[in-house]
Amino acid sequence: MSSEDGFDFAALAAGEADRPRTASEFVQRALRAAILDGRIPPGTPLRQEALAAAFDVSRMPVREALRQLEAQALLEFTPHKGAVVAELSAQDQADTYLIRRALEPVAFAQSIPHLTREDLERAEDLIADMDREPDHGRLGELNRRFHLSLYARAGSPKLLRLVERQLTEHDRYLRFHLAMMGRERMSQVDHIAMLAAAAAGDIDMATSVLQRHIDVAAEDSARFFGV
Repeated sequence: MSSEDGFDFAALAAGEADRPRTASEFVQRALRAAILDGRIPPGTPLRQEALAAAFDVSRMPVREALRQLEAQALLEFTPHKGAVVAELSAQDQADTYLIRRALEPVAFAQSIPHLTREDLERAEDLIADMDREPDHGRLGELNRRFHLSLYARAGSPKLLRLVERQLTEHDRYLRFHLAMMGRERMSQVDHIAMLAAAAAGDIDMATSVLQRHIDVAAEDSARFFGV
């Protein structure tokens, strides 16, 4: 079943081999992956009736899935159209980096004194996973998990929710950038330096590397959009 906008949501649903326990998680996971890797283009309406039919579920889990995607900044609700996949824009991406630069060094600084050996090993494993991963979509997810693993002990759930929201929004841009510019633009040097500084308990060095990491990514983004 294709929507009037041309996207085949039924094929998307059929492509989900491992169905999660709940219908809302099933719908949310399939839509999220397709939005992040560009299969569902920005501006595409996500109509509850069409999605419910395509995924063979009721409208209630579809409504919950759309609410979760809105919370992740992957779609927005607009008059007359309802849920629409969020547009990519230079200004939106610049704002995301600005917010990340304000929030993440704070979370990192608060987390470092409380990071465990297991936390550091998890971050190290994620760096290795990124080195081996050829898929751009998967790289975005691994990058998000790496950053969150270093901020996990910040002791501020509200701050971490804000950070995770911005990393999720950044994730979709990162995937597009890697596809257009090549994975070499995702340098692991800063990730390794951040982990080493965190392991040494050097908060100033760790946050300095993080700030540079975000600044360089913001500059790359501006060039990508021709700003």
